[in-house]
Amino acid sequence: MPITSVLTEEELDALRQFDTCMVANAVETFNVRLRNTGFTDSSIRCIFPDASPTVGYAVTARLRSGEPPIVGRSFHDRTDFWNSVLELPSPRVLVLEDMDDPPGRGAFVGDMHAAILQALGCVAYLTNGAVREVPMVRIMGIQLFAGSLAVSHAYAHIFDIGCVVNVGGIEIHPGDLLHGDRHGVLTVPLEIAGAVADVAAELQQTEQRVIDFCRSSSFSIAKLNEIAKKTG
Repeated sequence: MPITSVLTEEELDALRQFDTCMVANAVETFNVRLRNTGFTDSSIRCIFPDASPTVGYAVTARLRSGEPPIVGRSFHDRTDFWNSVLELPSPRVLVLEDMDDPPGRGAFVGDMHAAILQALGCVAYLTNGAVREVPMVRIMGIQLFAGSLAVSHAYAHIFDIGCVVNVGGIEIHPGDLLHGDRHGVLTVPLEIAGAVADVAAELQQTEQRVIDFCRSSSFSIAKLNEIAKKTG
């Protein structure tokens, strides 16, 4: 599905200045979806929590790794998939839904595939499955969001390229804008994405005023109620 709205680099960078929690708060103010949707659940963890927030457009497919191919000893990389990655705007986030039960028997992304993804303009990888060889991937600077770690790639292979996937409790379409950090991954609706950073900045200032007041010697419940009325 073609993307109808692509953010400028300035707008993307503005989103990177805020953690995913603050971006989620900002998205809520637009009332474009329910507040309990649009973000990953606790089954997905950020592998490099000290890294800065990551923003990119989703490149989607499905993954299996638990069973060998019918013919031959192993699956081969799908070169058509690498070509399809470039059809989406950069920066890109590869999103693979692991269809094995349970997911994560093998890891598609290790150091070699992380290097390939980075060369293709990907800044992160999101999966309900597994990742591996994380020390080298950390050095490369590509972020990983995954359900687990794995020793082997097993029989990892990609199929259903460009489909709608469900990873960590959220439905992700090709081209969806994703924002992720140590807290998890959030989809940012494209129709409001360009305005989210400004709202996040206002919310951050409001929250900081409340925090500063609570830490001050003038704190009282009465004054807190007054501030809450003004900020609510």
